[in-house]
Amino acid sequence: MKNKKPQLEIKKEQFLVSITTIGDSPKSSWQDKIQEAGALGINKVAVFLTCLNLAQRKEFYRLLEESSIIKVPLVHIRSDMSLDELIYLRNKFKTQVFNTHTIRQHPPIHDLSSYREALFIENTWPWDEQEIKQFAGVCLDFSHLQDAKLLRPQDYENNLKILEKYPIGCNHISAIKKEITYFEDKNGKRPFYSSHVFTDLSQFDYLKQYPQEFFSQFCAMELENSLAEQLKAIDYIVKLLT
Repeated sequence: MKNKKPQLEIKKEQFLVSITTIGDSPKSSWQDKIQEAGALGINKVAVFLTCLNLAQRKEFYRLLEESSIIKVPLVHIRSDMSLDELIYLRNKFKTQVFNTHTIRQHPPIHDLSSYREALFIENTWPWDEQEIKQFAGVCLDFSHLQDAKLLRPQDYENNLKILEKYPIGCNHISAIKKEITYFEDKNGKRPFYSSHVFTDLSQFDYLKQYPQEFFSQFCAMELENSLAEQLKAIDYIVKLLT
């Protein structure tokens, strides 16, 4: 399998602990994680703004500015985010790449085309090549890819073809569990093996089957686990892949 920008050597620096914003996590909230970053001396994180409306994001940004965090290389944006927010994140926290869901799922409200070179589309749904052409490349979520492999082989094969043609600008990493769980939304009830909470480090063993060229410069741990637990997961994954 080939990618336009192959990553030939796995390095710990590629992996980022993340502040997620699910809000009802049994592990730790986004407010907890911002405080934890200071306690652990962490100054660089990825950020998932998936579940925050504008008012909540303003509070998030305020707390982030008051924290130990000075760099946010990767941000998962929402469809209601404006260009001004992206500019703010780039200027204030040196954000280099942004990822978004497919336009079919969440059409953007604002014109972000001037940031096209930094925007990458995630494989939450099977990628559509015409959509990808509107972005700089793809954000490969490994757990979504593994779900497709286990549950939707046709989608999996389509995704592999896309990965041969387009650059991988960033990654998300979550756990893969042994049991199927179900998530229900407006699109119906869907099965998953993936999880945003890991309970055993072996739940990352699936990553071993994917080539190193699939791992970009920005691999964000998309986990609700505490930052301390995420650091342990990163150590395990780096050892697994090297």
